[in-house]
Amino acid sequence: MSYLFIFLLAICVVVTLFINLHPVFGRNPNSGQKERYSKFGNYDNGKFVNQVPTKMDMNAFDYFSMIKDSISGAKDRNPAGQLPVSKIDWNKIKSEEDNLTWFGHSAFLLSIDNKKILVDPMLGPTASPVSFVGSKRYSEDMLHLIDEMPTIDAVFITHDHYDHLDYPSIKKLKNKVNHFFVPLGVSAHLIGWGVKKEKITELNWWDETEFQGLTVAFTPSKHFSGRGPLNRNSTLWGGWVILGDKTRFYTSGDGGYDTHFKEIGKKYGPFDLTLMEGGQYDRRWSWVHMTPEESVQAHLDVNGKNMMLIHWGAFTLAYHGWTEPIERAFNASEKSGVSMIAPAIGETVPLDGEFSIPASFWWK
Repeated sequence: MSYLFIFLLAICVVVTLFINLHPVFGRNPNSGQKERYSKFGNYDNGKFVNQVPTKMDMNAFDYFSMIKDSISGAKDRNPAGQLPVSKIDWNKIKSEEDNLTWFGHSAFLLSIDNKKILVDPMLGPTASPVSFVGSKRYSEDMLHLIDEMPTIDAVFITHDHYDHLDYPSIKKLKNKVNHFFVPLGVSAHLIGWGVKKEKITELNWWDETEFQGLTVAFTPSKHFSGRGPLNRNSTLWGGWVILGDKTRFYTSGDGGYDTHFKEIGKKYGPFDLTLMEGGQYDRRWSWVHMTPEESVQAHLDVNGKNMMLIHWGAFTLAYHGWTEPIERAFNASEKSGVSMIAPAIGETVPLDGEFSIPASFWWK
């Protein structure tokens, strides 16, 4: 029995050391940051909180049902084979026209007023701190695309979860990016990964700033954060408003449906294009992720003209079929009269002029 105890103790020590020493887990905000955050209304007892009380825990039945679903759930949770990536037109991306290129899930490159903005650049192969655990990317590893990208004027991060803030991607990107815009607390991760402090701007909900002629605002979402077992909600989460001369743009970040969308629409709408999360939903975590139908309603709430569904097409993080989110979103958009686009991974969509639904549905 003593040998078993020693073995288990050794395992706990190794795991603890790995979590505390490996850079992929990031760093926690320092005492000075925590002191500053304590003055904010969305920070309580050392943790960030949502605008409305939000249940975050599942009961034992939910956990058992998840285990069951992982074994006998939808057979089409993953594509039958590797998803193709469209040949990326770098000349179009580098042009002066406003455009958007999607890399799957919530990662995309936005060209607006000839500024190149990369949002949630998770381009690594696994949505996990370690390669042998976690969902694998449906398409090829996309880290090599960073070498082909033009200089990035700014990177915007919505929150610090692994499927949005990717250590290998940031390490490869950091010397190619002029500035980083992040939620409160996320600078600790970036600084730990070698990004210079002066290249980082942290924002709270409703904070607004100017960046090279663009109006930038960080907006609320109903979600949570954390990269390790002991630092949940030590950093903030949210969405981004980016307003240019010709394009008014909004991306929701992750989060459940609530009244904040109408607040965002009232303050910053209308938007020419909204990118709304809605691809990793489940009744067991309905408070922190939207269904596709809720995503369409949120688009209407923020007063969007054209919508694109994100948080799908790259990783399996929920128990529904991998194409179900986009199919449900299209059905809901047709019923609501919402114009929706669904570009293929790697396809560049011009944002000038009228948007249109693609003639063919690439995921079928």
